[in-house]
Amino acid sequence: MSSPVGLSEGCLDALHHLKETREINTVILRMADPPGVLVPEVEGNLSHEELLQALPADEARLVVHELSFATREGARRHARLLVLWMPPDTAAQEAEYTAAHTALKEYLTDVHVHLTARRIDQLEYRRLVALAG
Repeated sequence: MSSPVGLSEGCLDALHHLKETREINTVILRMADPPGVLVPEVEGNLSHEELLQALPADEARLVVHELSFATREGARRHARLLVLWMPPDTAAQEAEYTAAHTALKEYLTDVHVHLTARRIDQLEYRRLVALAG
């Protein structure tokens, strides 16, 4: 059985910054060492391409991202996404990051798009828009 995951003060500050300002659109979180607490790794205004480049190829991460897109009718929309990034060969991290993902879903009640991605192509922009739209 996994232990509960905590949200560090820095994590809470970064999530608040994302929610309350337009200065950033992305927060990438990682487990602290020792594990059990989420801490911010990246806090920035990232393009979709920059977001994909910021994800490590061999380590799990949690991402909260404000996706900007246009509807078919041309209206501008924004949707906040919660992504559990679990690339291949991260099975040892899966239980802890899954518990953290659950904790964030409970904390971020205004986020309605949750997904797990194991490959970069699962985070393709049009796919994210389809999920959010």
